[in-house]
Amino acid sequence: MDASGHCVCTVILPDDTFPLRRIELLESSAHNLTLRVQREMEKLQEYGQRLAWYEAKLQNASHRLQLLEAGDLTPTELDFQELRKEIGEMESFVGHLRSSLNGSDTTVEVLQNMSVTVSALESYDKNHVVAMRQELTTLRQRLAECQKDNPPALIHQPPLPSQSMCNHQGIWRIGKPTVVQLNWRGASYKAGAWGKESALRARRKERYWVAPLNLDGRRLDSVRLYGSYQDLLLARNSTDQLITGFGQGAGPVLYNGSFYYNCYNARDLCRLDLESGAVDRKAVPNATFNNRFSYAGTSWQGLDLAADESGLWVLYATERSEGDIVIGRLGPGSLAPEKTWQTSQYKPAATNAFMVCGVLYATRAVSTRREEIFYAYDTHTGQESRLSLPLDKVTDVVRSLSYNPTDHKLYMFSDGYLLRYDVLFRP
Repeated sequence: MDASGHCVCTVILPDDTFPLRRIELLESSAHNLTLRVQREMEKLQEYGQRLAWYEAKLQNASHRLQLLEAGDLTPTELDFQELRKEIGEMESFVGHLRSSLNGSDTTVEVLQNMSVTVSALESYDKNHVVAMRQELTTLRQRLAECQKDNPPALIHQPPLPSQSMCNHQGIWRIGKPTVVQLNWRGASYKAGAWGKESALRARRKERYWVAPLNLDGRRLDSVRLYGSYQDLLLARNSTDQLITGFGQGAGPVLYNGSFYYNCYNARDLCRLDLESGAVDRKAVPNATFNNRFSYAGTSWQGLDLAADESGLWVLYATERSEGDIVIGRLGPGSLAPEKTWQTSQYKPAATNAFMVCGVLYATRAVSTRREEIFYAYDTHTGQESRLSLPLDKVTDVVRSLSYNPTDHKLYMFSDGYLLRYDVLFRP
């Protein structure tokens, strides 16, 4: 336990976990092999030209022998000397070819050695993954024992899936980022969003989704769904759902089996039922759209959907608010905000925002590798506060950021990469 009464455990990884030296040797061998193949190709081109020249000389010699046999040409000592010279040149050339072919045996041997090295590295890595899993299992058991041996009031336990999840004093800190993978459409697709089913009582709680936007960073035309986190990691058992009429911006969310998003070229919210394929839509009154008052560094995010322990929210701005963030809480099963709150935070000055237990948190860039949660608005009390909670990132631009109440994690889409963070709360 640390000084504040939280159970913690430390993992110390040795510097030589992965055989870096062997990787460097493998890379060097591959480079040398490339150079050798290039030299062999140059030799082949040269030998091809010389073969054509010797072929012409052989044809000429054959013709002269035919003339000698027919008696049309009188042989002289000079003729035989020239013929012996040509045969000697061809014997020398054959010797060069033989030595070159022997050299190719060395190339084959290098390739075999590289193959053995790769197989050894693969086996090495698999063995270490198994060992690491065993270590993590042991750590989990030790942490569970630690929690049993200490009073519950001093332990930071994950809350139960109910309203009691909000019995805390707000966010304490954000964990380090976990880079899950590159989005399924590739590195060129910088903008988008991803996450997990957000409803606490959803039927398929372990369903994950990834929704990269088109190359224009605006249009959303499909979402890929996975049955579990393991399926996402292994890129298996996925289904693609087309977005009827398209959506726009990186603010969608999956909530209770339906996919919510900003309808294309409108201030409307759309809801796609993933079972039936039916789409409902409704306008958000006075909301700006089409890149008006979007987040800093992220275009086309006029309507930003968010889910937390209390339900579903929409974050937007209006002309009347002069670009400040408006918080709208959607009614159960409805696309219409049943209540709104006006903040004093200018939306284009924030890089993104999310909801936790009815509190809005906004982020801004501090550097190319760090964001900070700098602003909060509590819808329960109407109070605003200034914060400074660091949030590490791996690329320059945060394209989307959302909180999931089912696992208390932040989900970030950062220049095409899928990241997630643990959120820790003050008891």
